Amino acid sequence: MKLDVPGRKANRTEGARAQKAMLQHIFFQGWEPVLRTAIGTIAIYIMVVLLIRVAGQRTLAKWYAFDLIVTVALGSALANSILSKDVSIAQAVVAFVVLVGLQYFVAWTVVRWRRVRAVVNPRPTLVLLQGRFEAAAMKAQRVAEEDVRAAVRRQGIGSLEEVGAVVLEADGTFSVIASLPARPTALADVPHNMFSLSA
Repeated sequence: MKLDVPGRKANRTEGARAQKAMLQHIFFQGWEPVLRTAIGTIAIYIMVVLLIRVAGQRTLAKWYAFDLIVTVALGSALANSILSKDVSIAQAVVAFVVLVGLQYFVAWTVVRWRRVRAVVNPRPTLVLLQGRFEAAAMKAQRVAEEDVRAAVRRQGIGSLEEVGAVVLEADGTFSVIASLPARPTALADVPHNMFSLSA
């Protein structure tokens, strides 16, 4: 014989209500959070556009190590400012201004002081010279021969012997030079015994 049927029904009803409330909390928590997210997103978007405009084209250039750090930090600040109710728009603006200001300052100092440039941006590395791989440099930079061949193919060159040099740039891209002149001044900042271009 079943006992306390009304109690069981009440428990089931209460459980259903709790489950429904939990689902509502997951999918919709009221109009205030939605409105805050919408307003915050619009405000942060406008601010980011203005800051990037002020910071200049360097902000949108190919990434160096410091640029990647700043970009990840900006993304984290953006996500927190949009989704977290504990972060105000004013706090987000301050975070963005500080990060973009740091990026602008570092870019400014890199242009003016070589020592700062050497700390922030790695020097380019020669990985192929006159059709021959620079094994030591490739090992140090963790570059495979297949990577170099792919870079050469992208330039429409079918043979490594036709390539004067391949340089791994500071931003991680490859520069393929089809032929080397007697004095390759474009490689003046590439460390190699062959290039004594200080004169």
